[in-house]
Amino acid sequence: MKVDIIGGGLAGVEAASILSSNGVKVTIWEMRPKKMTGIHKTGDLAEIVCSNSLKSMDPLTSKGLLKAEMRRLNSFVLKIAAETRVPAGRSLNVVREKFSRMITEELSNDPNIKIKREEVLDLAAFENIIIATGPLTSPSFSSFIQTLTGADSLYFYDAVSPVIRTDTIDMSQTFWGLRYGKGEGKLLNFPMDEAQYSAFYDELINAGTVPLNDVDEKLFFEACLPVEEIASRGKDSLCFGPLRPVGFRDYIEKRPHAVVQARPENNLYDAVELIGFQTRLKFEEQKRVLRMIPGLQSAKFLRYGIMHRNTYINSPGILQNGIKLIDSGKKRIFFAGQLTGVEGYIESAASGIIAGLAMLQDLQKGEFIIPGENTMTGALLRYLSSPPGKSGFKPMSANFGLLDGSAYSKKTRRKRQFERSMGEIGEYTAEISKFTHSGFKFPRMDDIIT
Repeated sequence: MKVDIIGGGLAGVEAASILSSNGVKVTIWEMRPKKMTGIHKTGDLAEIVCSNSLKSMDPLTSKGLLKAEMRRLNSFVLKIAAETRVPAGRSLNVVREKFSRMITEELSNDPNIKIKREEVLDLAAFENIIIATGPLTSPSFSSFIQTLTGADSLYFYDAVSPVIRTDTIDMSQTFWGLRYGKGEGKLLNFPMDEAQYSAFYDELINAGTVPLNDVDEKLFFEACLPVEEIASRGKDSLCFGPLRPVGFRDYIEKRPHAVVQARPENNLYDAVELIGFQTRLKFEEQKRVLRMIPGLQSAKFLRYGIMHRNTYINSPGILQNGIKLIDSGKKRIFFAGQLTGVEGYIESAASGIIAGLAMLQDLQKGEFIIPGENTMTGALLRYLSSPPGKSGFKPMSANFGLLDGSAYSKKTRRKRQFERSMGEIGEYTAEISKFTHSGFKFPRMDDIIT
């Protein structure tokens, strides 16, 4: 059996790892570094281009629940993330360069995996295919996908936050700590009084921005809004969002009006990324406005915030169970990752795991199952195949709104949802084990850390 995976991002490497572990020969087609995107910097697989945070590890949060499911499914990405982790409270943050380098090295040394550094323009030479080219799919292949699916590719704009050299920060105006003191590691905090915040806010909302190329400038993903877009919704909107000043009583006596937070980029703490400061401000404007934050007066920027276009397909009516192309003729064509409309690193990786397992089943019996509807993974995939609401199909990240928790009181809902999810993931793995290699084992519930 042989499978071609187009795209070496988080979804592609998860699918490749699952298939290889079950004796399937895999070719990963990755166009970088031969052909770069507008935002990637290296040719490494699974390069993280935005935040280095893979979000919460707490299984009673939506992102944490998804990770717990992924660990039950033998996630390759979470294994490498654990080995490259930067302590940051309850969040799973990684040293991004080390993370992608380790993934590239492990898959390069896998005897069942070949990595071809070429751009794919069509599927004529392939039979069993997983398309996981991600939100930065090349224009040429995007056009091919449009023709293949018979539907227009949709899009929204995403943004990344600035990264600053720690040794250029005035530490006398900051403090290290975690909101409410929860978790391991530390974040750098920049408190602001009301006058400082007001001056910063006034400059932020009037700063020059880079114009978008398309007519509709409001196609932002709601969970990753540019900081100036949040600010435009009201003077206190940032104080109730990324700059909320609560949870710092253990570090400072007087409650500030706002607190900017920054997460370490690595275990050396020599660079930090501003949290919630994704932006499309012009570079010189970023330098001017962000230096108004106390402690950043002399900040040196290792990376400015930028906007980029994310592409995804109109999955409802096109994909079976959020994965397989419904009308694929004699070929097996599966989709995975953010191209399908899941939003987020972990969501993308999770869909890659299921795409790999679904391909494994389909190769053997011509059909496949996905996790139950009470799992976060299964709920996300079912969303991709459900009729869209009045506002049309939009990208979706893991959230408890996808699950039916109405039967439980608010106090017990999350715990019950976790227990129910783990039960259904166990049922799923028991069924999938009928198709896996004899040497491949799913972890037991007792073997995963929740």
